[in-house]
Amino acid sequence: MTSTAAFARLARSAADPPAPSCPPALPPVPAGPAARARAQTARALLRRLAGRLPIRVQAPDGSICGAGGPGAPALVILREDAFYRRLSAGTAGLAEAYMAGDWIASDLVGLFTVLAAHVEEIVPRPLQVLRRWYIPREPAAEEATIDGARRNIERHYDLSDDLFALFLDPTMTYSSALFAPGDTLADAQLRKIDTLLDRTGTGRGTTVLEIGTGWGELAVRAAARGARVTTLTISPAQCTAARRRAAQAGLADRVDVQLRDYREATGRYDVILSVEMIEAVGERYWPAYFTAIDQLLSPGGRAGLQAITMPHDRMLATRGGHTWIHKYIFPGGQIPSLQAIADVLRARTSLRVTADYPMGPHYARTLHEWRGQFTDAADAVSELGFGPVFQRMWDLYLAYSEAGFRAGYLDVHQLVLERGAP
Repeated sequence: MTSTAAFARLARSAADPPAPSCPPALPPVPAGPAARARAQTARALLRRLAGRLPIRVQAPDGSICGAGGPGAPALVILREDAFYRRLSAGTAGLAEAYMAGDWIASDLVGLFTVLAAHVEEIVPRPLQVLRRWYIPREPAAEEATIDGARRNIERHYDLSDDLFALFLDPTMTYSSALFAPGDTLADAQLRKIDTLLDRTGTGRGTTVLEIGTGWGELAVRAAARGARVTTLTISPAQCTAARRRAAQAGLADRVDVQLRDYREATGRYDVILSVEMIEAVGERYWPAYFTAIDQLLSPGGRAGLQAITMPHDRMLATRGGHTWIHKYIFPGGQIPSLQAIADVLRARTSLRVTADYPMGPHYARTLHEWRGQFTDAADAVSELGFGPVFQRMWDLYLAYSEAGFRAGYLDVHQLVLERGAP
C-alpha cells in the first residue's frame, strides 16, 4: 500500500477469510496428499529464490529468510498452509493467494519490481521455451473476435463508472499520463492528449477517427481544436458516458460516438488515433487492426498510437499464455513489442513508424497515483459492492503494473505512423 496505515489496514482485512459472495470467485485451496507434496516443494523453491534476491520472506511465526536486508521488500505470509498450497497450484497461485489474504507485503511495488528485474533468474532463459507446457492457453471464449472482444471489454471497462471515477482524475483518462514538473495527474493527462494531437497535426478542419473511446476526453479535446471526430467503442457504458461528455462540452455536433468495432469502420480520415487499444486487440488480430488503420487513413495522413510494449524476447516467451492478469483483469489481451508492431506494419500495410516517443517512467508515476487514490477510497469502493477480494485483486493489479514499468520490463510509447516512409 502507500503508507504504514494503509499496510496495517490491509493486514487487518486479510486476517479473516474472504466472504464467499465477494467477487471474483477464487478457486478452493488445493487439498489432498498431492497438494501437500506440491506445497512442500513450493516452500523449498521460494526459500531458495529468496536466498538469491534482495527480498525477505516472513513466516507467521516471525522467522525470516531471504538475501534482503532490514529495509528490503518483505513478503509476509499470514496463512502458511493455504499460501503454499495456492502457490503450488499454478501460475496464478501467488496472485490468488494475495487476493485470498494469505499474504501481504510491506512494499508490494518494491517486491514486484525486484521480481520483474530478476525475471531471468526466476525463470532461466533455457526454461522459458517450456512455458507453453505449463502456462494455460487462452480460452477460446476470450479470443478477440468481434463478439469476444465485446465480452472481454465488458468484464473490465463496464465494471462501474463510479468505481473508475474513484481513482482516475476528473478527465476519466485510463492510460499513461505525461508529466511535467508541477503537474497534477489531470494536468499530465491533458498534456499527454495534447502532445499526441500535436504530433499528428490534429487541428481545425481535420477529420479524426479514434479507435477506443474510453470516457471521451481525447475526442472532446480534439473537437475543441476544430476537428471533426468519429470515435469508436465497443463498451455500451463508455459510449453513453462519452456522448454525455461531448454534449456537456457543447461539442456533440463535432463528436460522433459510435458503438462499433474497428473492423466495422468505414470512411477516410486525416488522422487516426488509438491510445492503449492495441493491448486488447490480441496478437492474432494485430494484422486486422493495422490493416484497418491503413485503409481508413487518407493519403498524407498520420496515425498516432500510444502503446504499452515489452521486449521482443519476453513477448515471444509469454505470447498466448493465460496468466492471472488475463484471468482476472484483462481477458484476451497481449502486449506487443516494438519489433512485432514494425513487422506487422511492414508485412501487411504501407505504414511505417516515423516517430517514437518512449515514456515508461511516466506510466509508473501514473499507476502510483491511481493506486494511492484507490487505496484512499477503500470505503467508497466497498459501498459500491466491491469487497475485500476485489480490492486486493485491484491493488495487486496496480502495484504489479507499476513495478513492470519501474523495472523496465514494460514501456509505453507514443508512435506516429505515416505512409511511404522507409
